[in-house]
Amino acid sequence: PGGKKLESLQYAKVAVEASVSRRIAECCILGTTSLLYHCLEKGVSVAFVLRDLGVLLLEGSTVQMRFYLDFLEKVTGERIQDRATLKALQQLDMVLSQVMPIASLSSTGRVIVFP
Repeated sequence: PGGKKLESLQYAKVAVEASVSRRIAECCILGTTSLLYHCLEKGVSVAFVLRDLGVLLLEGSTVQMRFYLDFLEKVTGERIQDRATLKALQQLDMVLSQVMPIASLSSTGRVIVFP
């Protein structure tokens, strides 16, 4: 739809960026997508930890992105020291501490974490 073309994943490029062989990159990607498919199919909560950015949580039909404070500060270009701003971000469930256990984000307390 919309005239967009589907492009194949370039395993060789991923392998170079990750400093691994093409075979290892392909096996890791296929293994990850397969596990994700089975988790979603069975309704298991899944969290993707995105280094230096935050956590993407998939739970049931809900998808939620939580960001690390450091990342939000980089994006805005300033320190978020104002208590009111920080409290508002926390109330919006946007901010996540890097030391917070990932399982605490899930309503069941159980989650498969993809590093």
